[in-house]
Amino acid sequence: MIPIIIIIISILIDGILTNFLPYLVNDLSIFTPLLTVVSIFIIYPFYRKQNKKYYKTVFLIGIIYDLFYTNLLFFNAILFLIIALISVFIHKHYEVSWFSIIIYIALIISIYEILTGGIIFMFKLVPISINKIIYKISHSLLLNIIYIEIIYVILKLIPKKYKKISIN
Repeated sequence: MIPIIIIIISILIDGILTNFLPYLVNDLSIFTPLLTVVSIFIIYPFYRKQNKKYYKTVFLIGIIYDLFYTNLLFFNAILFLIIALISVFIHKHYEVSWFSIIIYIALIISIYEILTGGIIFMFKLVPISINKIIYKISHSLLLNIIYIEIIYVILKLIPKKYKKISIN
């Protein structure tokens, strides 16, 4: 239940923030929300022994995200699955701590933006350059790292009896 609550909150805050914060290239905001993308990383410990269920959940989240925000069915669903694969790899092979999560989220945001930019470039949907991708990555890090750190601290404070497993 906790991962679903995190995802719902993330999707709602993503929608609210994209209405109020300028997030296009050359806007003055340093806050580009990708809260749902980074939430995929933080919910994995709740599915640690249930990878198939995790992948199904992430795919469904991607479809919902596509329906609400991009109107490109399966675009983010597939990208979210790739992010889920990376999240599983990180959680299985590296320790996730309060400080290391910053590095992992920066990596996940970078991969997501690079994949998105690559697909947009490949299909010539809109003109895009490496400078625009770097701009989007650099302007999405601050808000998303703050958000994930807050969620991580909240998850650490929840008593173990309410969690299926403990967050490292």
